[in-house]
Amino acid sequence: MSRPRKVRKDAEANRERLLAAAAAAMLREGRHVPLATIAAEASLGIGTLYRSYPDRDALLQALEHRAYGLLNSLLDQIEASDDGTGLDAVARYLEGTVEIADQLVLPLHGAPPLVTPEAVAARKSIYRRLDFFLATGRADGSIRGPVNATDLIAFSTLLTQPKASVLDWAHLARRQIAHFLNGIATAGPVEVPGPAVERDDVEQAFETRVNS
Repeated sequence: MSRPRKVRKDAEANRERLLAAAAAAMLREGRHVPLATIAAEASLGIGTLYRSYPDRDALLQALEHRAYGLLNSLLDQIEASDDGTGLDAVARYLEGTVEIADQLVLPLHGAPPLVTPEAVAARKSIYRRLDFFLATGRADGSIRGPVNATDLIAFSTLLTQPKASVLDWAHLARRQIAHFLNGIATAGPVEVPGPAVERDDVEQAFETRVNS
């Protein structure tokens, strides 16, 4: 029996471009953004998209698997650093999710939940590792209170869904992270990044958007 032919590197690169473009377009325009728009933003033909993902469901499933991979890779990096407290690890996780927010297509973001063995295993890995960060924080005295992995995941879900594209969401999200960390930190306070976003800033951003 002949050995299966390896997938060409350019085909793998095309799939990654499609997934990156799809995640960003869906965050911007919703789950029903035209597939042709996604292909165009990836600088590929619609036929290339359909060869890899025959329909929207297949694309969404691939995006969800990819999101779990991105989150587990983030956790790999935090664990590899092996320095700081449990609270520091939680902070790096939350900040890291904000940095990849436009690539996260997940059930808590509205994507259809996957219950395949691979998806379940990926979610269990994320939960286990976040629980370890929290346990480490309690052991080293940096974390207090009954916060658990589900709380971290729920909070990061809110952070990674920008509510107003006209605002500097990354800055606003990092301020919310600091407030959250102050709520679970044994000692503190954790410094809140400035400047504060005031009501006038929001109103001005809305006005700019309407007039643009």
